[in-house]
Amino acid sequence: MEGIEYEETFSPITRYSSIRSILALVVQMEWTIHEMDVKTTLLNGVVEEEVYIEKPEGFETFYWESHVCRLRRALSNLKQAPRAKYTWIANYLTRLGFTRIEANANLYHILVEGKFLIIVLYFDDLILTGDE
Repeated sequence: MEGIEYEETFSPITRYSSIRSILALVVQMEWTIHEMDVKTTLLNGVVEEEVYIEKPEGFETFYWESHVCRLRRALSNLKQAPRAKYTWIANYLTRLGFTRIEANANLYHILVEGKFLIIVLYFDDLILTGDE
């Protein structure tokens, strides 16, 4: 699509100062901290643009030999994948009631029944903490 820079790289990395601050809060408040590595993180994002690829090796169609495939989900080496993933998780957390910290787009929090929960996103990992 004309006007979209497909060569730019988007990587949702949280600031180290935010991680240090969260870790200091965890120690001070004696909270438990959990770290998660999401293996399929880039497959959850929906590609909004029209992106076409050549048919993968082994994908045979006898009726449409000259056709290409349109991607609807992000692939790991696709330039749009990190942005699609981030948009998907940001929308999901917002629907759950989380609030994004304006100073750090990768830091979310929520207060549920008097319990505070913090989620820090960074690429395909996330940190969860809060009072139990």
